[in-house]
Amino acid sequence: MAEATLVNVKLTPLGDRVLIKPIEQKEVRKGGIIIPDTAKEKPQEGEVVAAGPGKTTEEGKVLPMYVKKGDRVLYGKYSGTEIKMDEIDMLIVHQDDVLGILK
Repeated sequence: MAEATLVNVKLTPLGDRVLIKPIEQKEVRKGGIIIPDTAKEKPQEGEVVAAGPGKTTEEGKVLPMYVKKGDRVLYGKYSGTEIKMDEIDMLIVHQDDVLGILK
């Protein structure tokens, strides 16, 4: 995966892409075992920060997006491109990589 760092930039995804802020899961372990960050699994849950207008078909018609800003979503473990915006880790994925919306 590629990585980019952006500072003081507003980003609007293009096409059917979605900008997601991953939500770190809180780990509670009995017995005081501490797991280092390098051994933890990547989060698969996040909040949609921005969404593009939708995918354009060959006929020029724009298909609407299923997700919108503020939705909590599940996404594929190794999906998208990681970026850093104002020191916050973010992820840009295609709408197809979003597995579902959490309600």
